Amino acid sequence: MELWPCLAAALLLLLLLVQLSRAAEFYAKVALYCALCFAVSAVASLVCLLRHGGRTVENMSIISWFVRSFKYFYGLRFEVRDQHRLQEARPCVIVSNHQSILDMMGLMEVLPERCVQIAKRELLFLGPVGLIMYLGGVFFINRQRSSTAMTVMADLGERMVRENLKVWIYPEGTRNDNGDLLPFKKGAFYLAVQAQVPIVPVVYSSFFSFYNTKKKFFTSGTVTVQVLEAIPTSGLTVADVPALVDTCHRAMRTTFLHISKTPQENGATAGPGVQPAQ
Repeated sequence: MELWPCLAAALLLLLLLVQLSRAAEFYAKVALYCALCFAVSAVASLVCLLRHGGRTVENMSIISWFVRSFKYFYGLRFEVRDQHRLQEARPCVIVSNHQSILDMMGLMEVLPERCVQIAKRELLFLGPVGLIMYLGGVFFINRQRSSTAMTVMADLGERMVRENLKVWIYPEGTRNDNGDLLPFKKGAFYLAVQAQVPIVPVVYSSFFSFYNTKKKFFTSGTVTVQVLEAIPTSGLTVADVPALVDTCHRAMRTTFLHISKTPQENGATAGPGVQPAQ
């Protein structure tokens, strides 16, 4: 049997499955997203090397330009509120909620200038994705070795002030799509207090109305992004970190529940006043 008829038949079968099965459509869209990440990372890496010659935070603007195009493939729209709070020319720690693999699109949609992220060390070895993250100045931490992670954070605290950097951290520490926020880890807040820089919370509304890994659906939708007022840390010490974490978590959780929409049994969506199930 010739190869091309087999490939054509397989492609037709895949298209048929996508049309008939919501799960097949979900996995096809996720696969496309992963393929886009790898392909765009390879191209963006080349552009970054040609433009800046190596690792620098300036590469983030190039990466952001590429990633922002992803939303057109998926019919996603980002409604950003009070973005000017991210644009102030001062170092700060930005904290946001972490829901899924799609968070990268949301991050790049509002990423301010001279902003780097903190990521787990395993991502560094993810082929072209790890390369583009390295070239963009991302700081990698080994979460299995707390002493190493603390050293990286201490160095970062000095560099963010010296080089006027903003640092973006997901304080939940892992992806979370349960309709609420997980408790926050304290690393981002220790960093802000150590550097005596403000914390700027950024809240993304729930993706649940258009992206759900449990029910296997992935459609178009709108994400509301609310940038909250900066929380100052000037004069605070390590002893103030627990209260700082609590203040930030409460503010972000209240905003998350207010701006999110959750699907009902018949497929309609509830308004912002309806809280997701805990």
